[in-house]
Amino acid sequence: MKGQFFAIAMAVLALVGFAAPAAAQEGKQDFTLVNKTGYDIDKVFVSPTKTDDWEEDVLGKDVLENGDAWTIKFHRSVRTCKWDLKVVYSDDDSSAIWYGIDLCSVSKITIRYNRQSDKTSASFE
Repeated sequence: MKGQFFAIAMAVLALVGFAAPAAAQEGKQDFTLVNKTGYDIDKVFVSPTKTDDWEEDVLGKDVLENGDAWTIKFHRSVRTCKWDLKVVYSDDDSSAIWYGIDLCSVSKITIRYNRQSDKTSASFE
């Protein structure tokens, strides 16, 4: 199910991406992910909450280094507001997951790691 939704969304992105100006392509779900964990992040997955598959890493071959930010953009035709977020650390492949984030009302997600509690947390703006 998640694979079908993602494939359709990516096909629409590819087709419209060549025909429409960049400003018209922005989705209301666009957000900036800020890494303040103290570690590099190797993979980032963003998937609709109603699906059960993470699909492809939005970073591709890139790495989100500690202290850096990455803007994740959606096509404006995407209507879903609730999304899940998964990050995978470079050093040991451990991960952190957040479910049901309303990306229609969030423009920035900052993640932090607490070494004492061994927990990764997120703040939403």
